[in-house]
Amino acid sequence: MTSLRSFVKRKRRELGLTQIELADRAGVGLRFVRELEQGKSSLRLDKVNQVLVLFGHCMGPVPLKRHDLS
Repeated sequence: MTSLRSFVKRKRRELGLTQIELADRAGVGLRFVRELEQGKSSLRLDKVNQVLVLFGHCMGPVPLKRHDLS
């Protein structure tokens, strides 16, 4: 499973964007993009989705397997 931070960094690089350019296009601050790519554990979901929509994705509920719950 790919982590969110790895996914965003990889997609940003595939598009040839700097962190500043990604922040501008997504309508979020540069600090937010940096924290997202560094794996900060508490981020606003609405802002995460503002970034992910540029890559054709969004965050949402994902079912866990039974063994993941214990």
